[in-house]
Amino acid sequence: MAWRQSQAQLRQAKATLTKADKDLSRTRELYQHSAVALKDLIAAENDFAQGQAAVDQAQAACDDAAHRLGLLGLKPDGPADVTVRAPLPGKVLDIAVVPGEYRTDTTTPLLTIADLSTVWVSADVPESLIRKITINEHLDVQLSAYPGETFSGRVMRIADTVDPQTRTIKVQAQIANPAGRLRPEMFGQIRHTHGTARYPALPSGAVVQRDGRDLVWVEDAAGQYRERVVTLGPRQGDTVAIVSGIRDGECVVTDGTMLVRKD
Repeated sequence: MAWRQSQAQLRQAKATLTKADKDLSRTRELYQHSAVALKDLIAAENDFAQGQAAVDQAQAACDDAAHRLGLLGLKPDGPADVTVRAPLPGKVLDIAVVPGEYRTDTTTPLLTIADLSTVWVSADVPESLIRKITINEHLDVQLSAYPGETFSGRVMRIADTVDPQTRTIKVQAQIANPAGRLRPEMFGQIRHTHGTARYPALPSGAVVQRDGRDLVWVEDAAGQYRERVVTLGPRQGDTVAIVSGIRDGECVVTDGTMLVRKD
């Protein structure tokens, strides 16, 4: 297209130059017989010079268009089939043209290509829960397209701002997609699982500290209790998790521990 336009511009410039040359010859002859003023001769000479410059410019544009065609392995009068290779591997997500369609707007994309070997999942996390999520931790992702199946993602981005309308914060996680099963705009939900565990819990008053150790009184038999060293976990209010030292179902003194004595 560019080469054909440059050819048309070159032909028009040459026609204009031919006319300017004839006008200049006639004006010179008239000037020699004092039939026209000097300014008319100067104007004709300027028209000829401008016409020559226009031809040179059109010729340069034509040569440039032909050079670009040559870089693509094409000839100006040859077929216009061109193989365009994508700059990155991926899948064609959208095709905005049909076979035989002619386009002149070079700013409009013809194809949309994306690398889907890894995909991103985006979720709006309530402001009150964002403290529990950190960069690089794992999330479970469940998609409506694959019910009962869980995908593993890793948190890559946490937004620095809160949405004032929903009071949520945008969290983005990355998921490996080697089989290409995950597609853009799929709907699902994420579940935060990092750092969760099940432990027995006791009131904080059930734990006695002695000699740098944490102790609780555990019932061995009816009316008989024995001290046992425990390892404490996270606290929540007046309740503390017991990481080790007791098992579910064991009876522990939770009130009046300072009144219990060893025999």
